[in-house]
Amino acid sequence: MIHSPGFMLTILAFVAVIGPLVFVHELGHYLVGRWCGVKAEAFSIGFGPEIAAWVDRRGTRWRLAAFPLGGYVRFKGDMNAASMADPAWLLMPAEERAQSFPAKPLWQRAVIVAAGPAINFLFAIAILAAFAFAHGESRTPAVAGQVQPGSAAAAAGIRAGDRIRSLNGREMTTFDDIRLYAQIRPGEPVAMVIERDGRQFAMQGRIGSVEEGDGFGNKFRIGRLGLAPGKPVIEPVSLWRAPVVAIQRTGEIVRTMVETMGQILGGGRSVKELGGPLKIAEVSGQAATLGLESFVFFMALISINLGFINLLPIPMLDGGHLLFYGVEAIQRRPVSERVQEWAYKSGLAALLAMMILVTFNDLSSFGLWTRLSGLIG
Repeated sequence: MIHSPGFMLTILAFVAVIGPLVFVHELGHYLVGRWCGVKAEAFSIGFGPEIAAWVDRRGTRWRLAAFPLGGYVRFKGDMNAASMADPAWLLMPAEERAQSFPAKPLWQRAVIVAAGPAINFLFAIAILAAFAFAHGESRTPAVAGQVQPGSAAAAAGIRAGDRIRSLNGREMTTFDDIRLYAQIRPGEPVAMVIERDGRQFAMQGRIGSVEEGDGFGNKFRIGRLGLAPGKPVIEPVSLWRAPVVAIQRTGEIVRTMVETMGQILGGGRSVKELGGPLKIAEVSGQAATLGLESFVFFMALISINLGFINLLPIPMLDGGHLLFYGVEAIQRRPVSERVQEWAYKSGLAALLAMMILVTFNDLSSFGLWTRLSGLIG
């Protein structure tokens, strides 16, 4: 059962989620940068006014800032926190220039940038592997144990005992595959391949749609076929196989993110479903009330989300840098400073617009605009 966490627990839970994940992300950049011989001048958790800071023996300034909504590692030769190259790096003495980020070979710069998202995925995989080892893996067959009367499955002609082989060409191995496929496709047509009494045949149907709440006052549509599984099958997972299961689950989560994003961009889903920092804070608090395991699992989901978002080819994000490096590899010279500056400004504008949108959505989900309209009216 979800309980109201209260304001203080919400804030503490949010910091406990975002703080470590930002640290892990930036630590990936920092460690691989050190391995490549690049000097880190600053390692910041958060943005804005500095709360605390210290300088280590390598000359790196470790800082904790007021707004824990991100962080950065500023390497030698960087002009700012977005890692835009400072033209002055060419004027540095040879020894210092060798320690600067822009002086490194293309492959090293790419590896340093990719290390942040990569370590977020590895962090999540470690958590999911521990869960798989502790609780086993759900391998319940993709067989209809029960068919709800009046459901989308019943309308399509599915009977109890039928094995669902595929939905729209995607193979269904376990019952979880059916659930994950259907839940993000409410109301969509679906071509099904069914096995009954040893024979396979095709069916046409439409995924059902139900409105559900998330426990936080938000309503959204969920796809349902109206099937219930048979007897649950949970297989033990050995220590050596746990990472494999975790990687598979991470891949399923990323695929769901990609498909959901495609639905939003294609107009199949409302942009109102996008959430931001305020929503993450609220859900963090709620997850904390459900116990340590739920909270840690939520951290794994946010870590995957952070890694995925940072790989998007948007300037200002790691994916934007990797895009520039890809262009550099093809044309055998860096992207011009003018193009980079234009791209970074455009990327910043896009990110700010997205932040405004998701914050507006967050405040809407809290009912702020409804209350304000009531006061005005």
